[in-house]
Amino acid sequence: MPQNEQVILAERPTGMPDETHLVRQEGPMPEAAEGEVVLKTLYLSLDPYMRGRMNNAASYAKPVELGQVMEGATVSEVVESRYEGLAPGDIVLGYCGWQRYASAPGKALRKLDPAQAPITTALGVMGMPGFTAYVGLLDLGQPRAGETVVVSAAAGAVGQVVGQLARIRGCRVVGVAGADDKCRQVTGTYGFDACINHKAEDFEQQLDAACPDGIDVYFENVGGRVFDAVMKRVNDFARIPVCGRIAHYNQTELPEGSDRLIPFMGKVLVKRLMLRGFIQSDHLERQPDFLNDMGEWLRQGQVHYQEDIVEGLENAVSAFQGLLWGENRGKLMVRVAPDPTV
Repeated sequence: MPQNEQVILAERPTGMPDETHLVRQEGPMPEAAEGEVVLKTLYLSLDPYMRGRMNNAASYAKPVELGQVMEGATVSEVVESRYEGLAPGDIVLGYCGWQRYASAPGKALRKLDPAQAPITTALGVMGMPGFTAYVGLLDLGQPRAGETVVVSAAAGAVGQVVGQLARIRGCRVVGVAGADDKCRQVTGTYGFDACINHKAEDFEQQLDAACPDGIDVYFENVGGRVFDAVMKRVNDFARIPVCGRIAHYNQTELPEGSDRLIPFMGKVLVKRLMLRGFIQSDHLERQPDFLNDMGEWLRQGQVHYQEDIVEGLENAVSAFQGLLWGENRGKLMVRVAPDPTV
């Protein structure tokens, strides 16, 4: 009998999570009740939102309970089925978390067709990150041809798609990333007009040069120094979809200095800015449009993507730490078992 391997949330982290918080252990092999299937995880998605789920704090979703398997999206193979619509060997998208085997209701899974696209894309460009980019930019950012769009974390799973969609809309697109090789990828592969390393000493001067007409849309993934620099350069009526604030996810105390909320809100008023926090799961009615449009853009070669695949569930914690440090190159996932489709 195969053994199940799980990563559980054993302790809530303060600051960066590590192996004392996310603990590997053997777990029971799942069984399928009526209407369920047993799944073998092939790929586990690692995403920044997971850091928030480790906190015992009110948010848009419940935190992971201590002692429970850490949550996450998965691409899996059906190994046993008691659900009429799925059979052993089928490949599905689900949310089975950080474990090697799981059971799930068949109706909660989406069957994938490996002939249409690599199954990994269901966790990236054709999955939650791509959908986040689609809804956040097109529905909330509402870019218009000729405008300037700035994208932070531009080489990441969401940012790389945001910039390419802005280019399709006829915008000037400026990316911000944390390494020179990431910036080369952003301009060379994804077609951004410019990309700036936010660690450069002259970052703000480079941002001025890249955005001579100011900034009309800022897709916010990062916070921190990047947000501060962009806010100095936004135009009247700029739109700011707030997708993430990864620079602050491991912050343990408020920064020193005066309260900047009052002048910030003054700018929001005077410049008539639109800031909108959003969660992609609030917009599921747009998913059919997204799947249709993104599939067509991929077939036409208008959208490109990069994946960063780490081998083995035993490396999930260190890979997740690297994600929070910005070490990944593209959509990060863990290959938990061999992919039968390649």
